[in-house]
Amino acid sequence: MVNEGITRRDILRTLAVGAVGGSVLQVIPAKAAEYIHQMVHKEKAAAPAGKYSPKYFSAPHYATLIALCDFIIPKDEKSGGAVEAGAPEFIDLLTSENPEYQLKLGGGLFWLDGFCTDRHANVFVECTPEQKKEVLDLIAFRKNAKQDAALSQGVAFFSFLRRLTCDGFYTSKIGIADLGYIGNTSVREFPGCPPVPD
Repeated sequence: MVNEGITRRDILRTLAVGAVGGSVLQVIPAKAAEYIHQMVHKEKAAAPAGKYSPKYFSAPHYATLIALCDFIIPKDEKSGGAVEAGAPEFIDLLTSENPEYQLKLGGGLFWLDGFCTDRHANVFVECTPEQKKEVLDLIAFRKNAKQDAALSQGVAFFSFLRRLTCDGFYTSKIGIADLGYIGNTSVREFPGCPPVPD
């Protein structure tokens, strides 16, 4: 359990200062991420409609964030995806207190909508599924930025968003269950690794 003397502001400030190097879990302990998920859960429980209200992103950009998180870790037959795990809320809450995240993610979303408008005459969320896939295929790989420097901001943005989405997903209850993590429990015998398939 997180220390009750720590305030929401303290956690977010720590994340804002400490997470300069990239993915939150590279710098911040899992307990801090757990606390962020708890804050989001409490807010949703207290809201009249049971819905999270974005702290940083505008409604259109938050819709884009949700769509991107769903593309990064979609729901499958095994578990819910990043959206069901609360990754967009996790990212928005972190971004609301972190000027560097605001620049990277806010600027990245503006870049994405501008790129889609130039290429397909629509912002990202209004593009067809085929157009969205085409754009994401361009910004998902660093090699594309080496071939076309105009994609470098999009590639950097998407790489950063992928790391945050993974952090938000794999620190949630859904993500932990997806990993099959059972906690620190003792076992009488370790059966070893399964045989390598032929």
